[in-house]
Amino acid sequence: METPNYIRSLLKANIQKPQGRRVWSVDLETVWLPFFTATNTMGETRIPVEALGAPLRLAYNPDGAVRFSKSGRPVIRVAKDIADSVRLVRENFIAGLQNYAHGVITDNSEGYTAQVLASKEAGAPIIANDKAKLDEAMAKAIEQAIAHAEAEAKAEADAEAKAEAEALPIPKTARDLVTA
Repeated sequence: METPNYIRSLLKANIQKPQGRRVWSVDLETVWLPFFTATNTMGETRIPVEALGAPLRLAYNPDGAVRFSKSGRPVIRVAKDIADSVRLVRENFIAGLQNYAHGVITDNSEGYTAQVLASKEAGAPIIANDKAKLDEAMAKAIEQAIAHAEAEAKAEADAEAKAEAEALPIPKTARDLVTA
């Protein structure tokens, strides 16, 4: 099976790093809007021009009031038509990746199996090291939690003893019996 060019192009580094609002981790302004404008132009999609012209919208509560986040900022959403189209592209993209992997497994099962085994073997020391480091970190965290709890309990007991001692009056006669 020959690897399709679109799969090869997915695996090449791209120097351009877009900044801005992302939808499915892809820049809205530099990728999705030009793509959907092109698909509308070619008649492949029928996304309303209002959605392409104003892709970011205020979110509203069910009562019609503008929705605000916990930080006090207004919530901005991507227009439903664009979000639905992105979801469709994502689902088709995932299906294409799965179909490609299935084709490789079918056409070259021995090579695929060898690759899986080599990957597992190469990853085993990393997994073992991570497990050991995690076990060590968890043991240390438990020790610290126990020490903290014991310190809190001691401080609480000391505070109770001090409060109890201050609450009990010392008889005058007992003070007089003490000699220096």
